[in-house]
Amino acid sequence: MLPPAEARRILDDADLICSAEAVAGAVRRLADEITTQLGAANPLVLSVMGGAVVFTGNLLPQLLFPLDFDYIHVTRYGDETTGGELRWIAAPREAIVGRTVLVLDDILDEGITLAAIRSRMLESGATACYTAVFADKAIGKRKPIRADFVGITLPNRYVFGYGMDVRGAWRNLPAIYAMRENRPA
Repeated sequence: MLPPAEARRILDDADLICSAEAVAGAVRRLADEITTQLGAANPLVLSVMGGAVVFTGNLLPQLLFPLDFDYIHVTRYGDETTGGELRWIAAPREAIVGRTVLVLDDILDEGITLAAIRSRMLESGATACYTAVFADKAIGKRKPIRADFVGITLPNRYVFGYGMDVRGAWRNLPAIYAMRENRPA
């Protein structure tokens, strides 16, 4: 757990990357794109816990078509700032066989987690697996997956807010911030 004073210092030293207004606009655009593509598919929507909870909570009310909802919990980060081994904490409870699946995640960083989720959904019998990420980080190298739907592109910096955390803190921010280049998380 990050002490409150340290969390406040991190936020005070951070750079605003994407305002709350820009975040809301990107979610509205994504909802329109997803509705156009999947509105007739009755998809199973899977939210990746815990980062995608804010994105999911804002996106779902804007998807004005029938869908089923569940969640998965897969992580490479925990409260760390660099990725490690992939851990499956919770699999979907809903049946996947024969379904169109839409996976919602907060950020496409290196793409390892999202690629593994997509592979597992298809191996589990999904007829199609689409991916939507709020943010795609421009890391400057090829990723093993491209999201079907992307809200915004972020610079290759350590970012937090709007579901993304810094050492467990600040997922609740409505905007996105980046750590200053010269300060560790």
